[in-house]
Amino acid sequence: MKNKILILAIAVLALPSFVSADNALGENRVFNVESSYDSTKRAELSANLIKISPKLYWYADNVWWGKMTAQEKDDIKNYFNLLTEEFESKIYPTLTAAFGSEWNPGIDKDARITILVHPMKKESGGYTDTSDEYPKAQVPESNEREMIYLNSEHIKDDIMKSFLAHEFVHLITFNQKDNAYDLSDDVWLNEARAEYASTLLGYDANYNGSNLQSRVKDFLSGSFDSLTEWRDSAPDYGVVNLFTQYLVDHYGVKILADSLKIRKTGIDSINSALAQNNFKIDFAQIFTDWTIALFINDCSVGENYCYLNQNLKNFRVTPMINYLPLVGDSTLSVNNTTKDWAGNWHKFLGGKGKLEVEFKSYNHGTKFKVPYIIEDSNGNFTIDNLAFDANMTGKIVLDDFGTKYSSLTIIPVAQNAISGFSGIQPSYNFFWSASAQGKKVEVSPLPINNANAAKEVKIAELKTQIMAIQLKIIELLKQLIQLLLTESALPANM
Repeated sequence: MKNKILILAIAVLALPSFVSADNALGENRVFNVESSYDSTKRAELSANLIKISPKLYWYADNVWWGKMTAQEKDDIKNYFNLLTEEFESKIYPTLTAAFGSEWNPGIDKDARITILVHPMKKESGGYTDTSDEYPKAQVPESNEREMIYLNSEHIKDDIMKSFLAHEFVHLITFNQKDNAYDLSDDVWLNEARAEYASTLLGYDANYNGSNLQSRVKDFLSGSFDSLTEWRDSAPDYGVVNLFTQYLVDHYGVKILADSLKIRKTGIDSINSALAQNNFKIDFAQIFTDWTIALFINDCSVGENYCYLNQNLKNFRVTPMINYLPLVGDSTLSVNNTTKDWAGNWHKFLGGKGKLEVEFKSYNHGTKFKVPYIIEDSNGNFTIDNLAFDANMTGKIVLDDFGTKYSSLTIIPVAQNAISGFSGIQPSYNFFWSASAQGKKVEVSPLPINNANAAKEVKIAELKTQIMAIQLKIIELLKQLIQLLLTESALPANM
């Protein structure tokens, strides 16, 4: 979805429009399009009016339409008919009931929404452009109408219903936020509502081939991506979808709707909607709980540590694995960077004896929250939060690691900015070190060469390396299986 933030001195609702209604099938119009989406980088194209319904105008790009046989045109018209019926009987009433109406009759004083179908890059499902909601006198590239652009590449695919619903939510958002309050919502939250439309409409219930399946794949390609930094990449859509699934699972779709209908944006609007609905929790804690749920995903551990969506009940993030030798003393240390509102999962395995993990933030004044998860030898989880000193340093100490406890996972989350998420966001540096004081194998100090003791040490070292390799293979196989299960040819972006 393309979105432009415009600062206007005059309220849009007060401006006159001189756009005439579209009356005749076969009528041709010239439209401005986004060149970065168009398959041949066009900035404008001419299109033919193929269908008129009570709520929609369907236009087809003349170049694309002109290459078809009569039979192919009839087939496409049939898909337009099916999508129109779906939109008018299900998509429109469901989404307007949940989120409110689009601008109607809108800038063109016409209750119908224009849909332009034209070839785009394959990974795109479609887009909207807020420029179209403004007069040409202010925005020359405006088409001066409520408008959705769909990719002809996927017009025959069942997933197109999800794309149409997604883009329609953007039209609703413009009216409910931009028009109502002269505010543009944070892109991530704008996309969150649009992403959830497919699930709300029931299109994700059949997981195979669904938008949700595609977004799980996108998430796995970049699970450490920030929720709030928007670069219009596949992981951006994956993270925002998986977070929104969790948010609505536990707090209801009304949180998304109510956050849209108040004079606030982004995280502030979510916090206000939570308070308005009598929840004693804020966005920061929900995000923290979500990062834990992604790792554990088990309601028996805690009601906030799982997905309720049955299609996600077995979904878990793959952490970064850190192995400590089973014998002798050892220390691992890592310098890393992260963005605000991004998950980071670091799991410690191996080692025997006393484990110490120290975490430190290098950026003065940076706020980190670091929940950690201890798994005991019976597979039970204990969840806690790292306590920091004045220097933003904290330490976890576990005795009997490798016997009583089998693993420790830390999830550092930077929680600083709550607004102004546009473009590339700042990075924050953090450091952790893990040291294990293990059982040592003593080598005889006698003058003779104690070959057996030396051999024992070497065998232990090799076993440790073999175990590390085996565990790494298991983790890689898990990632491969998840990718194969979620593999599809669905577009990454809308």
